[in-house]
Amino acid sequence: MSEQNKAVSNRLVEEVFQKGNMAVVDDLSGDNFVDQSPFTPDQQPGREGFKEMVRTLRAAFPDFTLVADDVIAEGDKVVMRWSGNGTHSGEFMGVPATGKVVNFTGISIDRIDGGKIVEHWEQFDAMGMMQQLGVIST
Repeated sequence: MSEQNKAVSNRLVEEVFQKGNMAVVDDLSGDNFVDQSPFTPDQQPGREGFKEMVRTLRAAFPDFTLVADDVIAEGDKVVMRWSGNGTHSGEFMGVPATGKVVNFTGISIDRIDGGKIVEHWEQFDAMGMMQQLGVIST
């Protein structure tokens, strides 16, 4: 089961974050999907909020790439340590495009039930990203 669960989380990275294929979110997530780590305070709940977060990220960093550095599965959870990068070409969290390339890391956890992601948690180095964009001094 662990390998099947890893495949679900890996597909989220490959299809949704890498390619921007939002239809895959519906295929990969359960009907009562909960994103426990909203990107912004006003993010919609559930699938639609998650899709909007990915669209926002990809609009700000159109060449965004995400690499799964480690993927660990146990029971119904998949933990992924990842690294991402992209060129800041559009507004992001109120910051106008800077043209700077940023590199950042994060960790996500997916809880999977019946082959579908039902809960998602994510933490990333937003401070480091904002420092690279020149918004926060080092």
